[in-house]
Amino acid sequence: MSDASLDLLSFSNPVFDSYAYWGAILVIKCMLMSIWTGYFRFKNHTIVNSEDLKIAEALGHRNVKLNTNDPDVERVRRGHLNDLENILPYLFAGLFYVLTNPSVGVASTLFKLAALARIAHTIVYTVIVIPQPARALTWFIQYFIAIYMAVSVVLYSK
Repeated sequence: MSDASLDLLSFSNPVFDSYAYWGAILVIKCMLMSIWTGYFRFKNHTIVNSEDLKIAEALGHRNVKLNTNDPDVERVRRGHLNDLENILPYLFAGLFYVLTNPSVGVASTLFKLAALARIAHTIVYTVIVIPQPARALTWFIQYFIAIYMAVSVVLYSK
């Protein structure tokens, strides 16, 4: 990798700095979805593995039930799966996009908008459920940003 490429992947590059900041926000947000799922499992006394049920009962939790289809838990799990399906490709596309040396203003706006759209997606899907098209709109924003960045990389590459 050339020195110029390494300079692009430095926090002294405002595009990389913005990518790293908003990318880290998305990683944290995605990881918090596990805790959010656990919260609903605990709240709804729902266990999905028989060995966990035995532990819960041994700890004195008598109202816990084995259930792999709790609607609240499954909604949060689907939101988490959606994050995994979309954030990971976005992070790769964003990193490659940084290497195209894009405009700071455009890139920073795209990174911020994509992150805020993913956060909004989680809110309208799992926190305050809002009917469609709210979830679809928030999903499309981040998705199209990732596609735009990936296409930009393809066009920039030789």
